[in-house]
Amino acid sequence: MTFSERMLKIDRRIIFLVIGLCTLLPLLYPVGLPIKISSEVRGVYNHIESLPERSVFFLSFDFDPASKPELHPQAIALLRHAFRKNLRVVTMTLWVTGTGLADQIVTQVAKEMGKENGKDYVFLGWSPGNTAVIINLGQNLYKTFPSDYGGKPTKGLPVLDGVQSLKDVTYLVSLGAGNPGVEAWYVFGKDKYKFEMGGGCTGVMAPGLYPLLRSGQINGLIGGLRGAAEYESLIEQKGKAVAGMDAQSVTHVAIIVLVIICNLFYFSMRRTARQQSQAS
Repeated sequence: MTFSERMLKIDRRIIFLVIGLCTLLPLLYPVGLPIKISSEVRGVYNHIESLPERSVFFLSFDFDPASKPELHPQAIALLRHAFRKNLRVVTMTLWVTGTGLADQIVTQVAKEMGKENGKDYVFLGWSPGNTAVIINLGQNLYKTFPSDYGGKPTKGLPVLDGVQSLKDVTYLVSLGAGNPGVEAWYVFGKDKYKFEMGGGCTGVMAPGLYPLLRSGQINGLIGGLRGAAEYESLIEQKGKAVAGMDAQSVTHVAIIVLVIICNLFYFSMRRTARQQSQAS
């Protein structure tokens, strides 16, 4: 048996092991392979970067654990950027199934950045009503959320000083995995109350939101894990998104290399068989 024949009959478990290592190692030790920054992701980054200190940044976690792999890294990166800029961060969710996850993310990043609840940030939690909540926030924040997620009255919180409604929000970003999400915030929020807005979404949803982006109705869009990795690169902090893109890239390269090698062995076997046939 020739070397090419032996290689083409290699135990498939070895191939599975190679692919597994190509996926696992970059996740454990991300290297930060070069990522081209798209204009839509840079739009969100540039706007937050331009905000003066203590501006009001409103972040809505409109997703649940099912979309965590893509939207969790986006939320982490946005909060790190906002806290680094010393913005007042107001957060909430329109999805009751995502309330616990949103609270966990906000608490984790705030602790990491040394921010104080009530002074530097607040998590309002969830209120029933879907899009009606957005309309109510545009009229009176304190009637919509009399207390925050922890039960503390929102009236008098330093982080909400001078904020009566969505009209007082400097910039809003919705991280949406469906409806209600980015479109709802535009239709029932920005279109009525005229605040500036950006969005984040899962990769499969991004094409459907590009009309809002191209028309200028939102000024930026973070799409899927790739968008999250771009944002992590912009704030110069390697996180789960960069690690995920590293794993994806290395695995794709490994598969391409394996396909090329298998074809080389196959044509080598054909040439050998042809030569033997001619010799006989």
